[in-house]
Amino acid sequence: MLEASPGGNSSHSSFLFGGFPALQNHQRLLVLVLLIGCYVTLLLGNCALLLVIGSVASLHSPMYLLIASLCAVDILVGTTIFPTTLLSLLFNWDRISLTGCLTQMFFTHFLSSLESTLLLAMALDRYVAICFPLRYNKIMNASVFAKLLLFALFRSCSVMGTLVGLAGSLWFCDSNTIRHCYCDHMALVSLACGDTERNRAAGLAVIICFVGVDTPVIFFSYVKILSVVLRASASGEDRWKAFHTCGTHLMVMTCFYLVGSVSFLSPSINIPPDAHTFMGLMYILLPATVNPIIYGVRTKEIRNGFLKIFKVRAKKLKSMKVKVSPAGKGKT
Repeated sequence: MLEASPGGNSSHSSFLFGGFPALQNHQRLLVLVLLIGCYVTLLLGNCALLLVIGSVASLHSPMYLLIASLCAVDILVGTTIFPTTLLSLLFNWDRISLTGCLTQMFFTHFLSSLESTLLLAMALDRYVAICFPLRYNKIMNASVFAKLLLFALFRSCSVMGTLVGLAGSLWFCDSNTIRHCYCDHMALVSLACGDTERNRAAGLAVIICFVGVDTPVIFFSYVKILSVVLRASASGEDRWKAFHTCGTHLMVMTCFYLVGSVSFLSPSINIPPDAHTFMGLMYILLPATVNPIIYGVRTKEIRNGFLKIFKVRAKKLKSMKVKVSPAGKGKT
């Protein structure tokens, strides 16, 4: 419960989303192209990947289970921001309570940090698979996989719970317009009328905890992978495949971490409100949209699993048509 401020001001109990102030006349087109297009692609791609991994027994290994976990997180984080953003841009229903804002903030940042930890686990999995292939099954067993998931949940929940708790203790007595389409930590903290040094320090600590720790470990893993591939007596095609896979993975992670860090530190960085809102949306939607392509379409085992499911269902439909056809002829 918030206490009365010494100056007698009252704290805001609800907030408005600023959205894209420079694009007020084009918000419906923005919703159609940017939001719905990305969100539908996000749902279709990640659900298809979950279906394939869940249906094909040969894909029930740590690497593909991590990919499935990443798909589930991508669906959840997109769904966390989509309803409020859609209502705000399409119908101008842009008001949210402080409790609702803090709840959305927690789940948005919790799921995003969980994705960072999953990307770290996937990089480590590939490092063990390529650098220690004979010991892979012993190292990456079910117990290690469960511990990785528990570590990811504990780290994200504890860090983001502390962050949101600090934000909830602030006093808001100035503007109640959040420069965003959803409740971002620094966008809300910037509206506080008291001392926010602890909150800004906590935001910086979160970036250091995830970006400062995860990124170097991921980078080191892929450098080691590429060095092993280059030293091995592999064909040119195998080397190109390794370069292509690692390079694409690193580009997606750079996008995820760089845009996320800029969005998290804003509005302390002097950028236009529309650019800040756009980066905040892209930080959530872009990785979640392209991940199924990178880890699904371009992964041979998952692609074969999808074709296997498609062929099985095609055979079932064909057999059903064959059974129905003679009956129809008999009646005529």
